[in-house]
Amino acid sequence: MFSGIVEEAAIVAGAVRDNGNLRLRVRSSFASELRIDQSVAHNGVCLTVVDIHPDSTYEVVAIRETLDRSNLGDLAEGDLVNLERSMVMNGRLDGHIVQGHVDTTAMCDDIQDVDGSRYFRFRYDVSEEMRRRGYMTVEKGSVTVNGVSLTVCDSAPGTFRVAIIPYTLEHTNFCRIAVGTLVNLEFDILGKYIAALLPQ
Repeated sequence: MFSGIVEEAAIVAGAVRDNGNLRLRVRSSFASELRIDQSVAHNGVCLTVVDIHPDSTYEVVAIRETLDRSNLGDLAEGDLVNLERSMVMNGRLDGHIVQGHVDTTAMCDDIQDVDGSRYFRFRYDVSEEMRRRGYMTVEKGSVTVNGVSLTVCDSAPGTFRVAIIPYTLEHTNFCRIAVGTLVNLEFDILGKYIAALLPQ
């Protein structure tokens, strides 16, 4: 369980294909605090730590199913990846409930600077079946983009915008998102449960 509050935009130190899987080596300021089998969200994808190295790097493996649903397969050495360790249950929930289970990817198709913030617009493929299951955004609702908990604005079928403050831009990989960049989306789990309870 995560909150969508990114702890660090870390450097990918290596990305090696292993049959259909991808083994990522990540350089992080908290690598020495991790342990084998611990869960860490990478661009919003929950992955298990499988190795830790003395050079402030650790390794995780993304399987084919994860690569098909996320942008992790596009990561290469030198890229930035948003990291968040799992929640501490007696702490504050500063973002929203995030599972680390990416639903789909979206493409950034517009960026605007407005009064000190930067607005990013994203488009994603959506079917009527997905909408019935709660895989969508709603105005002023929550969405996770590359693991960042954000508030939705200008929501419409298959598109939405988010406003990014300078702090978030500086401390996450939003600083490298441009028009055409593919990002990971996790829609609000509460919306999915509500949709599942409604008569179809």
